[in-house]
Amino acid sequence: MELLPLLTALLLAHALAYLAWTAAARRRQSRCYLLDYVCHKPRDGRKITTETAGDVIQRNKRLALSDYRFLLRVTVRSGIGEETYAPQSILEGREDAPALRDALDEMDAFIDEAIAELFARTGFAPRDVDVLVFNVSMLSPAPSLASRVVRRYGLREDVAAYNLTGMGCSAGLVALDLARNALRTRRRALALVVSSESIAPNWYSGTDRSMMLANCLFRSGGAAVLLSNDPAHRGRAKMELSCLVRAHIGANDDAHVCALQREDAEGRVGISLSKALPKAAVRAFAVNLRRLAPRVLPVAELARFASRLLSRQLLAHLRSSGKKAGGGDAPRIDFKTGVDHFCLHPGGTAVIEAVKQSLGLDDGDVEPSRMTLHRGRGRTASAATRRRASTTHTWSSLAGSTTSKATH
Repeated sequence: MELLPLLTALLLAHALAYLAWTAAARRRQSRCYLLDYVCHKPRDGRKITTETAGDVIQRNKRLALSDYRFLLRVTVRSGIGEETYAPQSILEGREDAPALRDALDEMDAFIDEAIAELFARTGFAPRDVDVLVFNVSMLSPAPSLASRVVRRYGLREDVAAYNLTGMGCSAGLVALDLARNALRTRRRALALVVSSESIAPNWYSGTDRSMMLANCLFRSGGAAVLLSNDPAHRGRAKMELSCLVRAHIGANDDAHVCALQREDAEGRVGISLSKALPKAAVRAFAVNLRRLAPRVLPVAELARFASRLLSRQLLAHLRSSGKKAGGGDAPRIDFKTGVDHFCLHPGGTAVIEAVKQSLGLDDGDVEPSRMTLHRGRGRTASAATRRRASTTHTWSSLAGSTTSKATH
């Protein structure tokens, strides 16, 4: 009879140990390591300098003098430098009648160079890839671009391939989230995430100013990233994806149409950027920060902010009751207490400056984003996330530090 309680205790201890081991294994399996990345740099013959941009603009005989002045003003204020690139079709003067071949040539140049360099740099073979995510907003050929990569590099038949289109600048993070979730269902797997944008078929040659903006802001480029959930790869990883939050505010009318592909009055297709874009961006930014703050900030900072917020509400109540009470500045969270480096969307100098002011950052915090915009091949839409991360990683290395937490 004394043996039965002992046996029960041993079985219970074994079960608890097994559950603990399983939980630890699942936790290790849920890790997502960024092994390496490649930011595509097109050949120098595709570089679009200020002089070249002026030549392209002057080819559009539909523009009035006021339109030329508008484009010049936008280009100067955009913060984009001389190290940006355009598709070959635009440089050759065929932007009025782009062909599908032009769009595919632009993508093939990126696929052939960036992904090949990533495999060479990491030492992995294409057949090692278990998950493939390809995202380009403004091009959706058949077969898909993901299938184009599978065929070009001979990926395995059981590779989980995903192709994302029409999701704008946020698609880079959406692709990362999709790849991370796909890795969670697999053991010791590799994920290849490829982000780019198609400029060749989307150059606007009309006179609608909301659609002319995209010509000034978007450039060719892309990035390829290799992710892994294998604990054995932790030592060679450049970064680890600790947390990722996403907000979709597309139910709001202004947000839904702030970046819209449409036809102008003369039937010319282009991307329209509305005046509601900054407002929609700020709204999405605020929603994401509310979700991100509890995950990355220390308890002391959260408690400080909560106490200041309660004090402000109490003062407001006293003032409404007719009692004298001092004012005070609105409480602000100090994100530097939990974030080492900031990767801000390089949508333009005005966007970067607005976020800098709202978060209380200094020039050093936003310098990587400014460098990405000025020297990192401009605004490359969904691939901009990886370009900002690349610039931030380089910047932190030059400063003698290592990124432990970052926010987009």
